[in-house]
Amino acid sequence: MIQLIAAQLSEPTSRGLADAVGRAVAAGSLTAGTKLPPIRQVADQLALSPTTVSSAWAALRRAGTIRTDGRRGSFIAEPRGGLAGRRYQHAIGSPVQFALDLSTGVPDPHLLPSLAAGVRAMGEAPAPHSYLDDPVVPELADCIRSTWSYSPERLTIVDGATDGLESILRLLGSYGARVAVENPAFPPFLDLLDQGGMQPIPVGFDTHGPLPGQLATAVDAGASIFIYQPRGQNPTGVSLTAARAAELAYVLSGTAVTVIEDDSLDGIAAGAAISLGTHLPGQVLHLRSFSKAYGPDLRIAAVGGPARWIVALERQRQLGQGWTSRLLQRLLLGLLTSPTSQHEVAAARDTYAERRRHLVESLRSAGVAVGGDDGINLWVPVLDEVAALQSLAAGGIGAAPGSPFQLDAPAAPQHIRVTVGLVSERREDVARALVAAATAGGLISR
Repeated sequence: MIQLIAAQLSEPTSRGLADAVGRAVAAGSLTAGTKLPPIRQVADQLALSPTTVSSAWAALRRAGTIRTDGRRGSFIAEPRGGLAGRRYQHAIGSPVQFALDLSTGVPDPHLLPSLAAGVRAMGEAPAPHSYLDDPVVPELADCIRSTWSYSPERLTIVDGATDGLESILRLLGSYGARVAVENPAFPPFLDLLDQGGMQPIPVGFDTHGPLPGQLATAVDAGASIFIYQPRGQNPTGVSLTAARAAELAYVLSGTAVTVIEDDSLDGIAAGAAISLGTHLPGQVLHLRSFSKAYGPDLRIAAVGGPARWIVALERQRQLGQGWTSRLLQRLLLGLLTSPTSQHEVAAARDTYAERRRHLVESLRSAGVAVGGDDGINLWVPVLDEVAALQSLAAGGIGAAPGSPFQLDAPAAPQHIRVTVGLVSERREDVARALVAAATAGGLISR
């Protein structure tokens, strides 16, 4: 193997060695799963210093070309394209077309506001004319700050919550880093951690939010980042309470743990926005997405937090997308400040809450215990995930499997996720189908 690397080596530097390994991988000479020789052996045979080899290996880890598995050594990593999004694709990737597809987690398109008010506001605004303009429209930043649950040092705009999370993890995470993450979690969270070679540590939660004891255990185990959703958690619908926020802040106070909050329900969440930033503003990056309320194609989210991190995030984005379109920012500003748009969003919020309440009551009355109190999804306990999905499919209803959301699957209790926000009427047939799905494969007690 060292001979293969030597054949590609153009200069005796860490960059040259990293490039040589990369070329060998690209040529197919080194394949995924191949174990690399010890650093000292490589150094001796290539007449390099161990420090040079170690630096090259570190660069390859950052690039995702190799992975390190503790004392077992370093290996050529799987191509990222083959692994990226596997949980998310499992959750939403069914090729079947259903009469009623409740697997998607998307808002009801009939409840989205008209874009007319935002478009009119764009027409009155000055057009951006430079690549060097501020990445955030100042009036939008002021508008968003007015509804923030605390006062962040700095705020920027990104292309949706997942883009923001990916950028933050690329900035603050590292290969092998331990990350505390709610369990169950939104599958893209777990896919992003897997893509970056980070190790998730599950933190369970109850009806008040993440469990302080489990978070403390994760911190003791070396977690440097904590990711969770404070409102209408996807998939469970659980929202953080003020009392629980204080408990979590107590656990994290005095640590170097960075908190990443993903609040994806702004505008349509029934509950108030609660953030650990109220207690630990120097440790929290708060993401707020507007896509669920104003449209999935409006790929905009705000990130607020310590200035040092937000500035670093903006500089990092200059190497890629640069900034989020200021035209889209103006569109969002128009929607946020239009009385007509706000009335439409408020009506959608009430409708989602009523749809959720009705279906939860129907399920509970039939003995199916569904938790959570907000959002557009239900986390439905079932006896058998596969049997439940098959039972629903037989009636023309799609739902998402629960296993991609769970770090401890298949040992964890089985569930399916149902996007209740898309059940547009008082559909008793849907409630009956879900009860039947929950009991498929056995009996469930009342």
